[in-house]
Amino acid sequence: MPARPLSDETLHLIDAVRTALAHRSDVEERPLFGTHAFFVDGKMCIAVKGEELLVRLPPDRHGELQEMQNTRELSPGGGMKGYFWVEPNGYATRAQWTYWVDEALAYNPLAKATPPRKAKAPVAAKKAPVPKTPPKTTAKAAASKKHSIFEADD
Repeated sequence: MPARPLSDETLHLIDAVRTALAHRSDVEERPLFGTHAFFVDGKMCIAVKGEELLVRLPPDRHGELQEMQNTRELSPGGGMKGYFWVEPNGYATRAQWTYWVDEALAYNPLAKATPPRKAKAPVAAKKAPVPKTPPKTTAKAAASKKHSIFEADD
């Protein structure tokens, strides 16, 4: 069954994350549990699902972060400490957006990478399509680019 096409809002949000991470050479994009995930240095950093961001933050700040408006835990049962959904009202301004991206990138070097899975025996015939690599953007161009996801700039 083919995947459903992504909405314009989702595509804009994915593009905004791509732009925010364009200055890095260690970013990989891939699907992860129904999201479009951005891995930095081999570790999940930020993901997009619909109009929400999934950010990976320090687990020791979990209590503080779950009290913030426009956020909710990935796993309310406590199994995924440090992973939070951020609703559109939580990243509507450039200052809010920058906060979440900077926090996720600051934690990334300290985050533990998921161990690689053992390779399964290859399944015959069907070859997965090769994902397109986004064009490189200089850090200066990425920082100066206004993105349509922001309601207002601070």
